[in-house]
Amino acid sequence: MTATNGKRKIRYAVVGLGWFAQEAALPSFAHAENSELVALVSDDPTKSEELSKKYGIEHTYSYEEYEDCLASGEVDAVYIALPNHLHCDYTVRAANQAIHVLCEKPMAVTEEECEAMIKAANDNNIKLMIAYRLHLEEANLQAVEIVRSKQIGEPRIFNSVFTQQVEEGNIRLRDITGGGTLYDIGIYCINAARYLLQDEPIEVFAVAASKGEQRFSEVEEMTSVILRFPNERLATFTCSFGGASVSTYQIVGTQGDLRVEPAYAWQGELKHYLTINGETQERTFEDHDQLAAEFTYFSDCILEDKDPEPSGTEGLIDVSIIQALYQSIETGQPVQIQTRARHQRPTSDQTIERPPSDEKPDLIHAAAPSGQS
Repeated sequence: MTATNGKRKIRYAVVGLGWFAQEAALPSFAHAENSELVALVSDDPTKSEELSKKYGIEHTYSYEEYEDCLASGEVDAVYIALPNHLHCDYTVRAANQAIHVLCEKPMAVTEEECEAMIKAANDNNIKLMIAYRLHLEEANLQAVEIVRSKQIGEPRIFNSVFTQQVEEGNIRLRDITGGGTLYDIGIYCINAARYLLQDEPIEVFAVAASKGEQRFSEVEEMTSVILRFPNERLATFTCSFGGASVSTYQIVGTQGDLRVEPAYAWQGELKHYLTINGETQERTFEDHDQLAAEFTYFSDCILEDKDPEPSGTEGLIDVSIIQALYQSIETGQPVQIQTRARHQRPTSDQTIERPPSDEKPDLIHAAAPSGQS
């Protein structure tokens, strides 16, 4: 750990330098006052060279040199932004070197991998957090409070649409790397239903659809899902890689409803439309640097020896639901879920606000899912 003005900073290596790492994560260290970016891990020498110059980073490593990075004494934590199928391996290896891990969602591709990650973290006494940035974001946390306070009465229905166009060749369209609509964007809808209803689904059903485009030869174009929660509540959502950009959810209670749009965006304003007894109030939440909030929170957990709320268990539950949904798609039948106890859930106390990044970085050998930078 380094110390600045008497305050310790957690030193991070960013592992994987794809679109999201370049666009969202790297610039955000400027607003995470207890966190410092000290190393980059990538197999693309151009990315490593140009990004290390841009951000003044002394240490760069290839994937083959990952163990050297972990053992260097230069890093306290890693932020893993690799393809989904690599999350488990790179997390376990970091934990075995006593390095803390902030891992992007989905946590992994299978429940077994998630369990191995949790075991490695526990065995080595390190902090493991899954990067659920919306667990720190004000609009979503205020939505939690609105539902919990019964302003809309008893919550009965959750419904969401999360769609975008993903260009052919994008890693999200590859089966071998853990791609697919549910792992990539459906996970946001699942997680939102869980934190808004403050509960776990007990039965799931899903159907997938594709209209035969070449880009959807390995993964489904879109998926529609029904989640049954205790007390006869239903959550439904549709996610798609072949639709216009839409990101919204609505939770309907016995006396009103709340719509959040855009619901899952990592930048820009988010809006609430709260209707109670036929009267609608609109509230705008300003743009904030959600990744800076995430690094700040995780570093605080390490510095103060606190367990992160978006824990390995949180990641495991979502992956277990996703696996059950794919089982439902294959069999055409509903699938019962063995619920796991979840003692911690996000509350408004976790809200962290950091100013938005002014900069729109030039991407190096990377493109957004839609092909736009």
